[in-house]
Amino acid sequence: MLLDNDPARAFMPYPAAPVPHAEKGALSGLTFAAKDLFDVAGYPTGCGSPHMLALSGIRTRTAPTVQRLLDSGARFVGKTITDELAFSLSGKNAHFGTPVNGGAPNRIPGGSSSGSASAVSNGLCDVALGTDTGGSVRGPASHCGLFGIRPTHGRVSLELCHDLAPSFDTCGYFTRDGATFARVGEVLLGEDANPLSEKPKLLLAKDAFGLLRSEVREALAPALKRIEAVLGAPEGLEVATEGFTALYWAMRYIQSREAWGVNGRMIERFQPPLGPGVLDRFEFSRAVTDAQVAEAQAIRSTFRARFNALLARDTVLVMPTMPDVAPLLSESDEALNDYRTRALNLLCLSVLSGLPQVSMPLASRLGAPLGLSLMGPAGSDRSLVALAERIAASTSSD
Repeated sequence: MLLDNDPARAFMPYPAAPVPHAEKGALSGLTFAAKDLFDVAGYPTGCGSPHMLALSGIRTRTAPTVQRLLDSGARFVGKTITDELAFSLSGKNAHFGTPVNGGAPNRIPGGSSSGSASAVSNGLCDVALGTDTGGSVRGPASHCGLFGIRPTHGRVSLELCHDLAPSFDTCGYFTRDGATFARVGEVLLGEDANPLSEKPKLLLAKDAFGLLRSEVREALAPALKRIEAVLGAPEGLEVATEGFTALYWAMRYIQSREAWGVNGRMIERFQPPLGPGVLDRFEFSRAVTDAQVAEAQAIRSTFRARFNALLARDTVLVMPTMPDVAPLLSESDEALNDYRTRALNLLCLSVLSGLPQVSMPLASRLGAPLGLSLMGPAGSDRSLVALAERIAASTSSD
């Protein structure tokens, strides 16, 4: 870590190594951190796991996405804690601790990009890279009061970044404000293949909002009115006609099979002491059958085709990012697992479809941040970021 101190416990305590950056560029003056899944020359890559850290050695190459930020003038300040092997949504790491949620310090930060969200929300850097496989950027963004994006699958390079489930893995990022969110998007996202107009067709995911408790819907209502003021009234419709339960299990089975394919050999060889929840998920992954995967793949294929047609050119979907504000740090593991299941029912839409989703910090409840999301067609990422910036600016100027 290159910072003098880390009050949020967001960073891995690695000895500082020089990481050169361009003197001038589009991101000059900004500082950034990278989730400890990305290789950075001069540092190990620990993946939130003591065993992976021991196996890592010092990396000699830097991930292309990290290098792109450096080449644009951003200054690297350290590698951030991730949930163990990135297989969690809570932000609690049994080995390296729980980073502090800058938006609600008595609540979990969310994971697995916990340290990245913590570093940005506590003002320790301007931007942080994360990965989102099942919600690991969108969840922490909502919990910590940040802008966050899960890009179109494959849009941002994950070369020299440790996998979890490759057909779901994406590289996203966090910022505190809309202007920086857009500025970084210019560098990382490139030009849209499928840009949106100033006022795209707007849809509202009625069934997704129906999963929320009434008090959460009430907390999001003012934010919805803000979106309407900028983009017009949305058309309400049911988006998960297959049923959220079927989509949830399709995601779980595919993700679990791929996660075991990536990490199973290491786990069987070394039998590392995996933390609570992570151990259960890998045991589940080991037992997933070929029949379960085949059925899940069929559900994904059908859903992906239908959902991509629904969000055709110049169409945006409004939906909740997470089912509620972040759970308290004192919640039991059982309560956190229940919350995780509820969250994945919402998060799975972008995962299975491969479509981009941005979470905006537009609401709060119980004194804690609560995000609201926009989803768009494949290749509309920059446009979604621009819409998020417009909506946030409208909110702040009211």
